[in-house]
Amino acid sequence: SSKTFWTTTGMFPQELIIGFPKCVKISKVAIQCYLVRTLRIERSTSKDPVSFEHCVEKDLQHREGQLQMEEFPLPEFQATYLRFIIKSAFDHFVSVHRVMAEGP
Repeated sequence: SSKTFWTTTGMFPQELIIGFPKCVKISKVAIQCYLVRTLRIERSTSKDPVSFEHCVEKDLQHREGQLQMEEFPLPEFQATYLRFIIKSAFDHFVSVHRVMAEGP
């Protein structure tokens, strides 16, 4: 829902894990967030959310009063879980409004 979001508790790093019902192929991840400075994305192909591998890390641009919309084209890979680690922020609290994963 565009009316809901996930917010941090004010300390960093913070993490958000998204699980899929089965292992899926992913070629691009997109995120809409607010006040995130550094974001890292990791993946796991395990049955449980363990053994994560680094995918990408990026410093995002600050957009005063606007959502940050970032796309991460990734070499096609499989994942059962995606972990989003907010390593730092432009404020004490940040929010994640939408996460999209695309694949073939």
